[in-house]
Amino acid sequence: MSDLEEFAGRREIATSDEMEALGHRIGTRLRAGDVLVLTGPLGAGKTTFTRGLAEGLGVRGPVQSPTFVIARTHPSLVGGAPLVHVDAYRLGSADELDDLDIDFVNSVVVIEWGRPMAAAVTDAWWDIELERPVGGDDGLADEDLDADAPRVVTIARVEA
Repeated sequence: MSDLEEFAGRREIATSDEMEALGHRIGTRLRAGDVLVLTGPLGAGKTTFTRGLAEGLGVRGPVQSPTFVIARTHPSLVGGAPLVHVDAYRLGSADELDDLDIDFVNSVVVIEWGRPMAAAVTDAWWDIELERPVGGDDGLADEDLDADAPRVVTIARVEA
């Protein structure tokens, strides 16, 4: 597992460009076998973060949400590990995640909504929680989910 300790902790991200830049910086440090679990509501920036991460890894794009296809593989353009981007939201169990036959050893894997399933597929991962304002006077309306508004990102290493 790559050493991302310098990124661990809680930070505020003001714009989508900053979210993508954070992903990029982390992506340059990742290696085959790394697993990142992204958690957060719709519009929190999970795909934006992953887009930057993909750029840092040097993989083929474009990176889009894998919601409807469950998983997308982005091959490396620079001889590194491919990126496998998974949306586990519609998966019913860790067995269904395992059934995708993802090469966890030779890939960098980002699993959106995968927190309840991560321990079934890896012994350790980076847990990345993205928060955005929701509802009410201080939150974002559904039509404004892509608006630049502060997000909070919390990164922690987890061992099963």
